[in-house]
Amino acid sequence: MYAIEIENLSKTYFDKKFKKVEALKSLHLQVAQGEVLGFLGPNGAGKSTTIKTVVGLMKPTAGTVRILGQPVTDPAARFHVGFLPENPAFYEFLTAREYLLFVGRTFKMPVQLLAQRCDEALQLVDLVDASKRPIRTYSKGMVQRLGIAQTWIHDPDIFILDEPMSGLDPIGRSMVKKIIKDLKACGKTVFFSTHITSDVESTCDRVAILKNGELQSVDSVADIFMQGIIGYDLHLRQRGGLITDSFVEKIELPAALARADKEQSEVVLVEPRRKTLEQYFLDTIGKT
Repeated sequence: MYAIEIENLSKTYFDKKFKKVEALKSLHLQVAQGEVLGFLGPNGAGKSTTIKTVVGLMKPTAGTVRILGQPVTDPAARFHVGFLPENPAFYEFLTAREYLLFVGRTFKMPVQLLAQRCDEALQLVDLVDASKRPIRTYSKGMVQRLGIAQTWIHDPDIFILDEPMSGLDPIGRSMVKKIIKDLKACGKTVFFSTHITSDVESTCDRVAILKNGELQSVDSVADIFMQGIIGYDLHLRQRGGLITDSFVEKIELPAALARADKEQSEVVLVEPRRKTLEQYFLDTIGKT
């Protein structure tokens, strides 16, 4: 059973000029339990539309979405989800602690457990010192961190995050990446969209790329790196002790190593040079 199963998902609407817009076109995508999947695509690709449909905020024109085998239209399915929208907005007159308590009560959490989880969530996103201040006094980055905390409060199995690193400084981004890695270590599923390919490289098992509402590719990050090797940086120590560096094409590596052995040169390091995930992304969206 998949954590998230999207089948033949399509969304069509009409813009202000009554022009037909196909935001999603027969999208098929599965996210395994315990997996971290990064969702990439240029602006207007349909990432946020997909996520809104997956969490039940938007009704698709066609297709289905299942959460742990249950239709997303079933409230019981959404109970398993922690959701962060692209632009989170909260009751600004509440403090962070009051808002988290409100979210926990919505999920009918026991009072004692909720108080404990609230303290842990505030510590998790480094908002303890600001927890008694009204949310209206928060910076964009602090609001984003509170958004992460409210997804976590009821201990869901699946986290669906739309641009979770948006508006965060390097310290905040590092914090969110660590949270995602820790969630994976606990067996949680994380499905998040982003424009920052380096964040996908460091946190994700797989990456899905969307363009013009159509899925272009789904592949594991490890396989992308293996397939993206373009050659090797070869470091050799010559008989006189001099270390030389050279680049050899992928196909030329066996011959280069044989030549080094014949010349009695010591192989110090063979380091693959590969395309980045950013280059893979650009190559993929440039194919169509």
